Amino acid sequence: MIDLFNYHRRESTVVNVGNTPMGGDNPIRVQSMTTTSTNDTEGSAKQTERIVAAGGEYVRLTTQGTREAENLKNIKEQLIKDGCNVPLVADIHFNARVADVAAVYAEKVRINPGNYVDPARTFKKLEYTDEEYAEEIKKIDRRLVPFINICKEHHTAVRIGVNHGSLSDRIMSRYGDTPEGMVESCMEFLRIFRRENFNDVCISIKASNTVVMVRTVRLLVAEMEKNDMHYPIHLGVTEAGEGEDGRIKSAVGSGALLADGIGDTIRVSLSEEPEAEIPVARHLVDYIGKKKDHVLIPGKAYEGFDWLHPERRVTNEVGNIGGENVPVVISSLLEGEDNFGELRPDYVYVGKNLPKTLVKGQRYILDYDPYEHLLAEGRLPENVYPIYPYNATPFISRTKADVKFLVLQFGAPSEEFLPCLKYNPNVVVVCVSNHKNRLGDQRALVHELMCNGLKNPVVFCQMYAHSAEEKSDFQLESAADMGALMLDGLTDGIWVMNQGSLCNRIIVETEYSILQAARLRTFKTEYISCPGCGRTMYDLPATIARIKAATKHLKGLKIGIMGCIVNGPGEMADADYGYVGAGPKKISLYKKKECIKRNIPEEDAVEQLLEFIENDRKKN
Repeated sequence: MIDLFNYHRRESTVVNVGNTPMGGDNPIRVQSMTTTSTNDTEGSAKQTERIVAAGGEYVRLTTQGTREAENLKNIKEQLIKDGCNVPLVADIHFNARVADVAAVYAEKVRINPGNYVDPARTFKKLEYTDEEYAEEIKKIDRRLVPFINICKEHHTAVRIGVNHGSLSDRIMSRYGDTPEGMVESCMEFLRIFRRENFNDVCISIKASNTVVMVRTVRLLVAEMEKNDMHYPIHLGVTEAGEGEDGRIKSAVGSGALLADGIGDTIRVSLSEEPEAEIPVARHLVDYIGKKKDHVLIPGKAYEGFDWLHPERRVTNEVGNIGGENVPVVISSLLEGEDNFGELRPDYVYVGKNLPKTLVKGQRYILDYDPYEHLLAEGRLPENVYPIYPYNATPFISRTKADVKFLVLQFGAPSEEFLPCLKYNPNVVVVCVSNHKNRLGDQRALVHELMCNGLKNPVVFCQMYAHSAEEKSDFQLESAADMGALMLDGLTDGIWVMNQGSLCNRIIVETEYSILQAARLRTFKTEYISCPGCGRTMYDLPATIARIKAATKHLKGLKIGIMGCIVNGPGEMADADYGYVGAGPKKISLYKKKECIKRNIPEEDAVEQLLEFIENDRKKN
C-alpha cells in the first residue's frame, strides 16, 4: 500500500496503446483532447499535431456517433501522411454501439460507466431489489463482452472513465453521490474485463471537487489492491477551469496523487486551447518526479490516521489558528514593501524589524529577540507575535504571548520540543523542510506530533526561488506541495516563501487560491468550467470571460460553465448555478441539479443567468 513518507511510484500493469505503452516502468504520459468536430478531418488533424508538438503523447477526440467514429480512420490517415503517428483515443458517451465502431479505428476507447448502458442521469431515485440490481449488471455484461472482443481483435486499449458529474441514477440510488459509489461504478466494469482476460485497461475517476477526486482515487487504488488488480491510473481534475485558477486546482488534486506515487498518465483540463494543457501537465510530472530515490524518511504513521477517509486533525485553538478556524495565510514582507493589495494575509512575517507604519488590524510575526526587547521596554505594539527557531526552544516559556510560533523540521531532537509543546499549547508549529521529498518529511513531523498526543496547530511553510517570469511554475509547485497535506486534514495554515522577483500580491493570491482549490477557504467566486470538445456548441472561452466579468463581485459562489450535458447537470450538483450547452446556440440554466430554464438562445443566456442569480440571492 502507499508509504506515507517515502516516494515510490505505484506498481501497475503495462497497457499497450498503439506505439506508446503506459504503466509499469514507462514514463507518466501526458495527453489532451481536441475541441474540433471529429467530422472535420483537416481541423482535427491540425489540432492533434499542435498537441503533439507541445509534447502530448495521446490525443482524445469526442465521438458522438458512428459518423465521427468512422472518420477517425480519415484523421489517422491524414496524421500518418503528415508524419504524426500519435495514438488516438475515442471519447464515447451515451451510445455503446459507437464504441464498437471506434474500437476498429482508435488505439484506445474511453467509455463512461455512467452512461454506457445505463440511461442518461435524471437525478431520479430508483428502487431495486437485489435480484433486479443483479439483472442490471447482467445488462452491462451482455453489452460489454462484444465490445471487449472487438478490442481484442484490433488490439485496442480501453479507458474506463468514471466522472462524478455523470454517475448513473442506478449507482446514485444505491450508493449516493459518494466516492464509494464512483468506485463501484468502475469496479462493475473492471470485474468483467478481468473475467474476460482483457488487460489493456486503464482507469480514470474524476471530479471537479479536488477533495472528492483525491479521496475517490485513493479508495479505487485500495479496492483494486484488495482484488489483486494493478491497472494504470489516468489522473485529472475535471472541469478545472482556466488560467491560474485552473492550473492551481489541477496541481492541488493531481499533484496530491502524483506525490503519493499514483498516476500513469495525466490530463490537465483547462478551458483554453488544448495544446496549452501539455506544458502544465509536463511540469507537474517532472516536478514530482524529482522526489525519486530520495534519502529514506523514517517516519512513523499515527494509528488513528486514515489515508482513505481523512478528517481534519484535532488541534488547539490558538488565537485564530487551529480548532474550528479556517486555515490561515502567512506571508513574508519582501524588502519592507507592504504591497499586498486588498487581499491581505492573516499574518505578516517581518523578520527583525517592524515596519515604521503598521496597518490597522494586521497581525505581525517578529523574530523572538527583538520581540522580547520591545516587550521589556514596554514598546511592543498590539497584534505582534514572536517566532522562535528550533535552537531557541528553551526561551519559549518565558514569554507570555497568546500566540507563539516555533519553526520545526522532522528529525529535530524531540527531547526538547515535545515537552515544550506539551507545556505550551499556545505554540503554533511552523513545519519546514529542505528534504527532496518535502511532503513525506512534513507528514512525518505531524504524525510524530499526533503519536505523542500533541494538539498544537501546524502551519506548513514552503520555500521556492522563482522569478516573475516563472509565476506559473511557482503556482504549480506550491499547489502540488500543499495538496496532500491539505487533503490529509493536517493543515491549520500555509506560508509560501519565494526568493525571487515575485511580488507580495502574487504570493498571497496564490496562497488563498491554493486553500480555495482544496475547499478549505473561500474568498472569491469559483468557476467550474469544462475545457470544451467537439460537443461544445458555443464559444466557450468568450462566454467564460463574459460570465466572469459580470459575476466576479459575487464572493463565495460556485458557477458551472459547461459545454454540453455529458457532465453538465452532474457538476451542477457541486455548483450553485450552471450554464450548460443544450444544443446548437441553445443554453439551459441550472440551480444546482435543477434545470430552471431550457433552450435559451445563446445571445440572451448570460444576461438571463445573471438576472436569475441576482433575484435568487435577494430571496435568500
